[in-house]
Amino acid sequence: MTSDNAVAGALEPGPVPEGTPPRGRETPIVRRLHDTPPVPCPCGTAYRVVRGADGAPASVHFVDVKTDSERHYHRTFTEIYTCLEGTGVLEIDEQAVPLVPGVVAVIPPGARHRARPGTEGTLRILNVVVPPFAEGDEWLD
Repeated sequence: MTSDNAVAGALEPGPVPEGTPPRGRETPIVRRLHDTPPVPCPCGTAYRVVRGADGAPASVHFVDVKTDSERHYHRTFTEIYTCLEGTGVLEIDEQAVPLVPGVVAVIPPGARHRARPGTEGTLRILNVVVPPFAEGDEWLD
């Protein structure tokens, strides 16, 4: 059995190594989907709610996936797709992943991918891009 003093001591931060730069406080970023203009993307229509230009460590996009989405890849960033609405299929390289609300897929750089809506035609995903999305890094097959 440990004493309360031993537990409290274990929770206290240790010394900061010499030469460690002070950590600044980042400014919170709050955006609304309703205020974000749509832009075309290989998968359909993207709403780039949070962008690298905002100073964020990641981009956050809502994407309405079109039926004729284009297979593509990115060289420098990872995409994290979360299915929000509808059903469909996510093709990653040669693998087909069924999409239903709550499914999350991590797509590494270089992986050829595209999402396609199911028979009802509706598919919305949340796409988190790390590091933030870069315009010139969309490559079509």
